[in-house]
Amino acid sequence: MSRVWVNGTFDVMHIGHVRLLKYAASLGELRVGIDTDERVKRLKGNTRPFNNLEDRMEFISSLKFVNEVVTYTTDEDLEDRIKTYDPDVMVKGSDWKGGRILGQEYVNEVIYFDLIKDKSTSKILSYYK
Repeated sequence: MSRVWVNGTFDVMHIGHVRLLKYAASLGELRVGIDTDERVKRLKGNTRPFNNLEDRMEFISSLKFVNEVVTYTTDEDLEDRIKTYDPDVMVKGSDWKGGRILGQEYVNEVIYFDLIKDKSTSKILSYYK
């Protein structure tokens, strides 16, 4: 069975996240990496994360098609998690096409998942402003 890697913040879960993870799991055994609260603040600002790490981990791990959830705080930490898992495939949202993807050199293939129109964390959080 193939080993599949997905990583991200998963701060405010929406159907796009669920469909991406479900698709990734259809490719093999799925491990999901989640940014720690410290990393989210550093990357997205002091108003984030909206949901803390424990809640985000519980949500992701409760999905029946996710095999394992791990966390990371730095780029090096993320790359170490990927290298240790030694995935065959990494799945990323299509918004990452053409961008720098940390750890992609440790996988055989990167597969892009098409984003779900009008479904995004930014859009959801804009309702709270």
